[in-house]
Amino acid sequence: MHRLMSSAVAGLRPLTSVPWTSTHRPVRRAFLNGANRTYVEEMYLAWLEEPASVHQSWDMVFRKTHAAHRSPMPLRGPSTETDMEKLVGDHLAVHTLIRTYQVRGHHIAKLDPLEISCVDLDDAPCSIGSQKVGSHGLDHSDLDKIFRLPKTTFIGGNEDALTLREIIRRLEEAYCQHIGVEYMFINDVQQCQWIRQKFETPGILQFSAEEKRIMLARMIQSTRFEEFLQRKWSSEKRFGLEGCESLIPALKAIIDKSSAIGVESIIMGMPHRGRLNVLANVIRKELDQIFCQFDPKLEATDEGSGDVKYHLGMFHKRLNRISDKMVTLSLMANPSHLEAVDPVVQGKTKAEQFYSGDTEGKKVMSILIHGDAAFAGQGIVYETFHLSDLPSYTTHGTVHVVVNNQIGFTTDPRMARSSAYPTDVARVVNAPIFHVNADDPEAVMYVCNVAAEWRNTFHKDVVVDLVCYRRNGHNEMDEPMFTQPLMYKQIKKQKSVLQKFAQRLIGEKVVTTQEYQEEVAKYDNMCEKAYARSKDEKILHIKHWLDSPWPDFFTADGRPKTMSCPSTGLSEDELCHIGKVAASVPMKDFTIHSGLSRILKGRADMVNQRVCDWSLGEYMALGSLLNQGIHVRLSGQDVERGTFSHRHHVLHDQNVDKKTCIPMNHISSEQATYTVCNSSLSEYGVLGFELGFAMASPDALVLWEAQFGDFHNTAQCIIDQFVSSGQAKWVRQNGIVLLLPHGMEGMGPEHSSARPERFLQMCNDDPDVLPRQHDDFAVRQLYECNWIVVNCSTPANYFHVLRRQILLPFRKPLIVFTPKSLLRHPEARSNFDLMLTGTQFQRVILDEGPASAEPSSVKRLVFCTGKIYYDLRRERAKRELDAAVAIVRVEQLSPFPFDLVRTEMERYAQATVVWCQEEHKNQGYYEYIKPRMQTTVGHARPIWYAGRDPAAAPATGNKHTHLTELQRLLNTTFDLDGFSENQC
Repeated sequence: MHRLMSSAVAGLRPLTSVPWTSTHRPVRRAFLNGANRTYVEEMYLAWLEEPASVHQSWDMVFRKTHAAHRSPMPLRGPSTETDMEKLVGDHLAVHTLIRTYQVRGHHIAKLDPLEISCVDLDDAPCSIGSQKVGSHGLDHSDLDKIFRLPKTTFIGGNEDALTLREIIRRLEEAYCQHIGVEYMFINDVQQCQWIRQKFETPGILQFSAEEKRIMLARMIQSTRFEEFLQRKWSSEKRFGLEGCESLIPALKAIIDKSSAIGVESIIMGMPHRGRLNVLANVIRKELDQIFCQFDPKLEATDEGSGDVKYHLGMFHKRLNRISDKMVTLSLMANPSHLEAVDPVVQGKTKAEQFYSGDTEGKKVMSILIHGDAAFAGQGIVYETFHLSDLPSYTTHGTVHVVVNNQIGFTTDPRMARSSAYPTDVARVVNAPIFHVNADDPEAVMYVCNVAAEWRNTFHKDVVVDLVCYRRNGHNEMDEPMFTQPLMYKQIKKQKSVLQKFAQRLIGEKVVTTQEYQEEVAKYDNMCEKAYARSKDEKILHIKHWLDSPWPDFFTADGRPKTMSCPSTGLSEDELCHIGKVAASVPMKDFTIHSGLSRILKGRADMVNQRVCDWSLGEYMALGSLLNQGIHVRLSGQDVERGTFSHRHHVLHDQNVDKKTCIPMNHISSEQATYTVCNSSLSEYGVLGFELGFAMASPDALVLWEAQFGDFHNTAQCIIDQFVSSGQAKWVRQNGIVLLLPHGMEGMGPEHSSARPERFLQMCNDDPDVLPRQHDDFAVRQLYECNWIVVNCSTPANYFHVLRRQILLPFRKPLIVFTPKSLLRHPEARSNFDLMLTGTQFQRVILDEGPASAEPSSVKRLVFCTGKIYYDLRRERAKRELDAAVAIVRVEQLSPFPFDLVRTEMERYAQATVVWCQEEHKNQGYYEYIKPRMQTTVGHARPIWYAGRDPAAAPATGNKHTHLTELQRLLNTTFDLDGFSENQC
């Protein structure tokens, strides 16, 4: 009996065991001895007498062992103990063999259409196949023995037992052909069984003749489209799909299956390779509109710069002919920055799910297309995956399709990644990975159908790895033979997938040669007619390529319905009501922290005194918008409490785990939902997500807050490529709000500056042109800018600018440099009078002290922005210069308030003009402000600088140095005799 159990262990030996030979079988080690061995022997003897006398699990082991032989075993079991040892060992070895195929079969699958894959999948040989049964403790003599199949496989179909030879054949058919399945790392048994059933069931990969004809028609569209472009514009960059033409039928299969299941809207993101083909044959953009993009004489009429044709997006609602249901398809516009669009797509998908009440993702889904090098190399892919299962970010499963060209520009995979596959990053979220040879359309279609079903069944991510090649270089003008000569020699010999598939179907008599040729001619004729129509196009309308239209928000021609903004103030009753909610705990039997009780009491006291601090002003702005039916979403790291423990929008019961209360959702029964969510520790991914969320509807205020302002630099790609320039490139507006804590507080270089100079540098207003003044000047300035940049110094102005963001008749990104020390500064409070009906955001806050009463006597006019105002005011009072120095706050930095600044400079005509900032001279606002102020006065007066000297770092790490620098800039500001011409 000891040898019996030792044999069982041998069947579960690691795959790197000593290879089997006729003279050398693997060593088997005993693991039962002493009392344990005696116990098992007693159970076995008892089972022979009465099977019901042992536990069900042991009964099953003993029964399967006996059933493994063709002929029934004697009632008393094997003739010798050695026979019993072999029966159990062989039985468990077969189980191990099956599991080995499930785990590692993809390593020897025929995935590469070029058959030259240079990726080392493993240093050790893959111990599967009939020639290597010895490595599993079996012998070639066992190949024709019958073994009962475990419940963890479906290769038997309706059969419970098969010969070892047939077991291996079926496993190789399931796991080692043109599909490689990676899933055994998934820790959910039900999910693994679901996948096994989809790939192991005999004969499951079958298609009807009609389905094959549909595949062929789609392959014709995909292939002939690229060939048509190559014939007409052979010297144009288009980033064609040649080598992976099966992507088009793959995407259409996912859409067909998802539509049939009930999905109504699909948001897609992809890189530039193959985009024109997807637009033409998946989204169904008019061919003539695509072809006219190649005309160099086409004139642009829309505002903005536009973008190249292979970056543009599209929105289209159409009937899916397979499911006979309407489906909305949206392909997001994106820059050349690979994978940057991933979180944007997810955010827009989440928003559409939210607005449609699709809490399980059954109506709205996303598809992301990736390149192999980018999927493995770009960190944003990892960040996006880690949002996939977070409550406030999940889209309930995304289908990822990797166009695996087996090369990145000119870089070989061996130099581009450390992992065996480019898709290994998906394993972090237990997403199954289906590798498939892209030259086998039937295998591709089957895998895509399974992927769509997986997403609908489990609402989790899934990856389809289309292993293909790139027939041309990185673009049509590139020469790939410089760096990949052997690969491209093989590619030149390679027949197109359409040729091979057509020959196959003709051979199977699914279609005739004539039918195939007629289908090709039909599509070619369609392209020719569209080409002829495209020549009539003289004007390029980028708005025809919108991926996120807002038809009810604008006029028919995409213009604002008005060019005015109503008052952003509120009635006193509403201010008081929202203030009381902010100071309350609306849920019963809810115990809050004692420190929070003091904070809520402080809010109640402020409401009674008709004043608000920063957090209460924010509360009133967001609460009032919710009360108007505007959805508000605030996201970022630790935003629920606030980095500086000032917000507390989510209350936590001190006695009950996970019991929370959001008072903002208790303002009224008719209000919109308030979503406030702590994000993962990601800026790039989360900001991209929130940007996408804001695209879905203009009737929502979407805010992203950086934990500290300088943390936005890890999201710089989203800021540069989408937020700053998105409207100019793609004619799509976005009202996202970035809250960036900023201020020199002596806390070192990393937590001080939100880098305002970077945002101001990207503003599109001309510093040398004084805009023409008219009645709607302030609003029109906002309409013509690319984004709005503000640094508010009062809670009231912060309140107004947030409300203005929604009340404007258009949408622009809003960059807010928010304070840190001002959150609790006793002077940084606003009276309700500044927030009542009729009041509005103040672009410039004037000096209202003694200096304003006698402007002709003022010797110095100081312009500043943000927190430094309170230091200046304190220093002015200390020096008793209230009548000699006027301090004016520029609250809206961009678009620059030329009109108001000019009025103040004319008012204090005798005063020297100084720009004061706490930032270093080469940072902050000075380089942006100075030329605009000079333009305001026609360069008639010098603009002096008071602030820190130029520096490489944003701030010092030494507290004493910080205070010394601050006092020095204050001395400079208030030294009324301190400036001369050479200091300007």
